[in-house]
Amino acid sequence: QCDSLFGVYLGGLFLCASVVEDVENKKEAGQMSEKTVMVTKQAEVLTVTLHRPEALNALNDEMTEELRQVLEAAAADASVRVVVLTGSGRAFCAGGDLNYLESIAGTAEAKAFIEEVGNLVKIIREMPKPVLAKVHGVAAGAGFNLALACDLVIASRSAKFAQSFAKVGLVPDCGGLYLLPRLLGMHRAKELMFIGDAVTAETLYEWGLLNHLAEADELDEEAGFWAARLAIAPPLALAKTKAALHASQEANFEQMAQMEAQLQALCLETEDHQEGVAAFREKRKPAFSGR
Repeated sequence: QCDSLFGVYLGGLFLCASVVEDVENKKEAGQMSEKTVMVTKQAEVLTVTLHRPEALNALNDEMTEELRQVLEAAAADASVRVVVLTGSGRAFCAGGDLNYLESIAGTAEAKAFIEEVGNLVKIIREMPKPVLAKVHGVAAGAGFNLALACDLVIASRSAKFAQSFAKVGLVPDCGGLYLLPRLLGMHRAKELMFIGDAVTAETLYEWGLLNHLAEADELDEEAGFWAARLAIAPPLALAKTKAALHASQEANFEQMAQMEAQLQALCLETEDHQEGVAAFREKRKPAFSGR
């Protein structure tokens, strides 16, 4: 039972601002780590885990700042070839921390916070390496849009997604107004954003919004498989391809043709290209160095 004014019903799941208070109380009692973003690295894959599980990983100012720092460090770290973004506990990310948003409503801090959340999407999109979202549980509001910002989305079949902003009288943020209509089309974007109901991962997969689905107990393995494949791909070529694909959303054909020629000329001079050709001729797997 959720008695909080800020409880939001999403297809059988209550998101309650009161759980945020529980998190803060546990922190004060020394029962929780102060870190709201956890990082682990295996070979060239960096896993970034949103870590406010009692709050379903809802975004507040602390988590947003920590996530920004982690993502910027990952972008600059040449030893990281792939970033996996996920959440701890029962959810990927339940969106904005309603308790925190209520505390800053009507202040200049509110606009600044929303801008910082949107900046996370900018960092992910501009990162010169693939970012893979591994989604379980609920991805609601800004959490949905964080997943959309990633280059690949791997989800549990039981996951649910919701553009839940309208449920609490808000407009979509975290890049959603830009991303969703481009990825899904205007009419479906309007339906999801106007109504705000939860949608199953199965439905979004059928609509082409998710790359792959897995059973809940096989999600780590599925995401690991795709992260490993990306990690052995040529880093420079992937970085340039990602940037070009994003540029294509605003460019015309002539501009993209020119960009293709420019980028291809650069890639033809790289050691990775030479290695790829040599591996092809020698019938072996290439070992790309990122040079």
